[in-house]
Amino acid sequence: MPFIQIYLGNHLSQQHKKDISLAVHQSLVDIFNVPLDDYFQVIHSMEPGDILYPESYFDVPHTDNLIYIRITCKAGRTPDMKKALYEKIASRIAAATPVSIDDVVIILVENELADWSFGRGIAQMIQ
Repeated sequence: MPFIQIYLGNHLSQQHKKDISLAVHQSLVDIFNVPLDDYFQVIHSMEPGDILYPESYFDVPHTDNLIYIRITCKAGRTPDMKKALYEKIASRIAAATPVSIDDVVIILVENELADWSFGRGIAQMIQ
């Protein structure tokens, strides 16, 4: 049930966007045991200058290929699972696109089952 928002520069191709999307989704399937058909994402393609970042943070350099990935999901994963997810997402994106592993910033936001509706105005997860 994760909801993914990906913010990236509009210079990346449609294929790169697809590769990034699939890297995130497959990593969630592999690490968080998300069902394969639980695929809810929005890609925000941004103009140059609309993605702001420092040249380096925590000794990690950043470039114009920087992407932000915000994952909203149900609480309950361990810190080790979260670390494994971050590593898997970043390495898959770096392997499939021109985006460096350094340019993958991930923000995970947790919530509860009652915070979700998948249509019809129904809280399906607490029925």
